[in-house]
Amino acid sequence: MEEEEPLLTGSINQGSGDYGSHDNGEHYQHEESPGSRRLSYSVTDDSFPVHEDADTDLYIQQAVVFIEDAIQYRSINHRVDSGSLRLCRWYYSKICQWGLGLTIAVILGLAVIERPSSLTYTSDIRFKPKPWEPPCGLTEGIEMVCLCIFILDVTVKSYLIGWEEFRMNKWLIGYIVVIAASVIDWMLSISMICSESLRVRRLIRPFFLLQNSSLMKKTLKCIKRTLPEIASVILLLALHICLFTMIGMLIFAKSDDPKKNGEWETYFKNLPKALSSLLVLLTTANNPDVMIPAYSLNRGYSIFFILFSVFGTYLLMNLMTAIIYNQFRGYLLMSVQTSIIRRRLGIRAAFEVLCCPGRGHTSTQSEGHVERVAVNMFLQVMDRVHMKSYCRQAIIKAARQFPDGFINGEAFQRLFNELDKDFMKEHPPKPVYSSPVLQHIQNIYSHLYITVLGNVVALANVICICTVLVLDSEKSASEKNNFYMEILNCIFILYYLIEMLLKIVAYGWRGYLSYRNNIFDGFLTVLLLAIQIAIFITYRIPYEDVDPVPQHVKALWEMVRLVNMLIVFRFLRIIPEIKLMAVVASTLVDLVKNLRAFAGILLVVYYVFAVLGIWLFQGAITPPSNMSQISNTSIENKTDGPFSMDCGTFEQLEYWPNNFDDFASSLVLLYNIMVVNNWHVFTDAYTRYTTEWSLVYFVAWWLTSSVMWVNLFVALILENFTYKWDRSNALSVEDVERIAYQSTVQLIFREHVQEPTEEELLAQLQQHPHLHLSW
Repeated sequence: MEEEEPLLTGSINQGSGDYGSHDNGEHYQHEESPGSRRLSYSVTDDSFPVHEDADTDLYIQQAVVFIEDAIQYRSINHRVDSGSLRLCRWYYSKICQWGLGLTIAVILGLAVIERPSSLTYTSDIRFKPKPWEPPCGLTEGIEMVCLCIFILDVTVKSYLIGWEEFRMNKWLIGYIVVIAASVIDWMLSISMICSESLRVRRLIRPFFLLQNSSLMKKTLKCIKRTLPEIASVILLLALHICLFTMIGMLIFAKSDDPKKNGEWETYFKNLPKALSSLLVLLTTANNPDVMIPAYSLNRGYSIFFILFSVFGTYLLMNLMTAIIYNQFRGYLLMSVQTSIIRRRLGIRAAFEVLCCPGRGHTSTQSEGHVERVAVNMFLQVMDRVHMKSYCRQAIIKAARQFPDGFINGEAFQRLFNELDKDFMKEHPPKPVYSSPVLQHIQNIYSHLYITVLGNVVALANVICICTVLVLDSEKSASEKNNFYMEILNCIFILYYLIEMLLKIVAYGWRGYLSYRNNIFDGFLTVLLLAIQIAIFITYRIPYEDVDPVPQHVKALWEMVRLVNMLIVFRFLRIIPEIKLMAVVASTLVDLVKNLRAFAGILLVVYYVFAVLGIWLFQGAITPPSNMSQISNTSIENKTDGPFSMDCGTFEQLEYWPNNFDDFASSLVLLYNIMVVNNWHVFTDAYTRYTTEWSLVYFVAWWLTSSVMWVNLFVALILENFTYKWDRSNALSVEDVERIAYQSTVQLIFREHVQEPTEEELLAQLQQHPHLHLSW
């Protein structure tokens, strides 16, 4: 579900105190008949008595903006005078929002080219050339342009919501503080001619990404709500590790026999080493290495490590996943619930402003009057609203069907149910042929069995390619004989070409292109045919025993390999045809849409930890000067200093590209630690090259990424897939194809969403800080 940034974040209900107090200034009120509603505006909105035509245009303008707010799930609590409405539409236009997003991407991307620059072909500190450093003022100038755009952004937002609302909005206040801190730090950089060692503003840049996404703010609120439960499990984990650490130090104490001190020497020599060893074992990264020295002496020692893993890894860590899942089970539902309320509130606000005196009422309706909107006024509004064309056409078509020319409140809401539907093109009718042969071809190639046959042929093609690859796996390009591969490719491409041409005959051009599978198949078929013709023109038909152009054999093999890769991609056509695969594939697409907020928060965390890592560990690991002469045979175990060639160490595994010497390599190193495998190698290296306190940084990153975010990601995958699977059980693939409108994520949760009542909507409209309605 896509949701743009609202002008105000938090609860929609003004009574909650999230949005601040109402404007209690004087108001100008329109005259109206008894029993009808009065509409007024704050004097801060610069509203003055005007003619009825001007009022009419203002009401239409307000309705247009409220409907656009509803379409994008935005808050409607903004100024409603004519100038502010024009500014609001300009601010939320695609070009402005894309420009703001591009500005955020640019200022975050500056970390790649700023000192220390990441512009080198490798991050391996043994071979890394000196990177290009931008001249002083280049990145600073780009950054100042971005900061000026952010200043304009916060100014427009603050003006549109008003001072009273701005005072209560913590995100906007934080926005100003971050901009001010960035400008001050920028001025210090310029005054020091870009020679400062730390740039504090790099650490706070991710705030610009957070404040621009309401979904990220909601996610942070959910994470904040989950932290107490997570903290309780982390405390249990800490107690578990400490308890087993003390037991382990007692069991594996130093012995008088040096041959029995392997476990003590390697893993339990002191308290920090024992703690770090069991912490790594909790992630299974050093299993079974950590118990081998003791296990080789007595098999009974394995009980200690097995008990530790069972209670820690399989009970407490999975309990962490269960707690996070329990807290986030209703996250998507809550998000949809809030979005539905915002949409209903925006649509209701549009209805209310169109129901003003002289709008949608006849002169005889002063007694027992029912509020309603004239269809012709509604059509004027719809002509100005920016929305998808098929939704506009469906809404206008439904509005014109009201027999008396008026729309009441309930019907007005129902009209916009079209916003919850996604358009699926109807396939054009098949061409009509008089020839019996063409009719027969049409009947055959429009049948489902032809699609099944095409999938079987694609599978056979992939199997043939796999067989040839296995037979030629140990041959170089010059040793490969492309004769059989070429023959197979020609046969299958010929079948694909015939299949495409006959389907075009069966469905017609428009009908053939109306199916996405046909577009995919046709594109690959034409591409395969073009490459095959190019091979024939360039290399001629290869013989079985003699290659006519041995000097170009490598280029020929590359083209053949490209053909085969395209054929393998063609095999993906089976995904929409199998219900289980179709559901899984669509779930993955939905996850990409619905989990962008979580990916954004992970990006923020990566960014902050990468900057901190550069501050703390830049240049900490350096290879010895005689690195080219060092090998496992030239030294026994260790050299002087922190350098170590023990088996499994940073140096022996040649992990030199993993470092904090620039921003890009820091991101890769953090990812490697998040994956967990061998993460103790990095912690060991940095504790040797710096201090043991560096372990705090790496443990903090492990808790943040692997424990919290990965478990959160798993919980949301389960949530999304469960709803998707339950909904799809009642449908077949053919049923989905026959539906003219495909439901969006809102309709997936429709049966679980509680619609706001009429009273709730009117109560929230009464609390609008700039639009004052009274009855």
